[in-house]
Amino acid sequence: MGLRLEWINELDDYEIPERWIELLQRLLQTAGQSEGVEHGEVALTFVDNETIRSLNRDYRGLDRATDVLSFALQEVGIGESEIFFDEADEAMEFQDELLGDIVISVPQAIAQSEEYGHSLEREIGFLFVHGFLHLIGYDHQDEASEKEMFGKQEIILREVGLTR
Repeated sequence: MGLRLEWINELDDYEIPERWIELLQRLLQTAGQSEGVEHGEVALTFVDNETIRSLNRDYRGLDRATDVLSFALQEVGIGESEIFFDEADEAMEFQDELLGDIVISVPQAIAQSEEYGHSLEREIGFLFVHGFLHLIGYDHQDEASEKEMFGKQEIILREVGLTR
């Protein structure tokens, strides 16, 4: 099964380049390998600032645009499996089916890439890896966890050639 990326572009006036999708698929495989995540699906949606602001307000109580949001859907731990039963009462095993959703604001990514002085591809890649690490349980609520998470992001980005 492996790791899969499903994506949708909700922007009417911005076409997502195919090279982004190829890059994000490489990043997903690299991040998964780095973190021991072999199976699952990540759903990625590209949106505008208004949409991400609405999501940020509704789900986090913050009424402002942001760059990336992650919505983890996994209820079992990474590397664990869950047993379900079909209609004939035969056990079926599903391993890490849907990891969750990542939502990226393309206008915010454009602004940040200009502000930080690096390519838009690097910013999109950074936001995607950041979102993926949130999906599998990483956070940055304190200095130590932020250092760990951001360190992992930089290693993964470097592995696929996305340096500053």
